[in-house]
Amino acid sequence: QVQLVESGGGLVQPGGSLRLSCAFSGGTFTAHGVAWFRQAPGKERKFVSRVNWSSAMKDYADSVLGRFTITKDNAKNTVYLQMNRLKPEDTANYYCAAQLRADRITEPSDYPYWGQGTQVTVSS
Repeated sequence: QVQLVESGGGLVQPGGSLRLSCAFSGGTFTAHGVAWFRQAPGKERKFVSRVNWSSAMKDYADSVLGRFTITKDNAKNTVYLQMNRLKPEDTANYYCAAQLRADRITEPSDYPYWGQGTQVTVSS
């Protein structure tokens, strides 16, 4: 049973920072890529960032480029999202997701495995 567990969300003031973690496990599961998506109330789930598990190639949405950094720890099967210079519009539930093959990296439906999400609120 593949499991992804996010942690690290919370309330932060504009301009502040948070680091999200996504730990995944499950038998012989080997991810091709692990991504972060976010979803604000009443809005669609949107791509934030992704890291290729073998090549470490990284992709970012334009809205977070230069502020967010995705990293991975192969030994711990964990992916991190360092979020700096947070803005109120970054407020959302953040989800990590894993895909097992080369698919569209920004399309949520191409990720079969999802965590439960962690809430990030940016407010003064």
